Amino acid sequence: MDLDKPIYTLSIAAEILEVHPRTLMMYEGLRLVVPQRTSTNRRRYSQRDLLTLQAIQRLTRGFGLNLNGARYVIQCLQLLDAHGIERPAELRELDIQHVRI
Repeated sequence: MDLDKPIYTLSIAAEILEVHPRTLMMYEGLRLVVPQRTSTNRRRYSQRDLLTLQAIQRLTRGFGLNLNGARYVIQCLQLLDAHGIERPAELRELDIQHVRI
């Protein structure tokens, strides 16, 4: 499956993530995800976008981080993984393999 194929509308993505559609618009404004647009300027989210937002939700809801903190932690984890350095125990299970930030 192509993780970058834009298939989910704003309302469907919001339903899957259990957030208000305005929340996804706010995330877009913060550049946490940038959904693709149709020719009629409708947002379309990819599976990778949803995986990214789910990782952010785990950090904000589970660890109490704010959005910038979640972005920073994901970037740090990506660096640790890229260099083969072991993650902190609390974050070993966070799946960021397909996350793009």
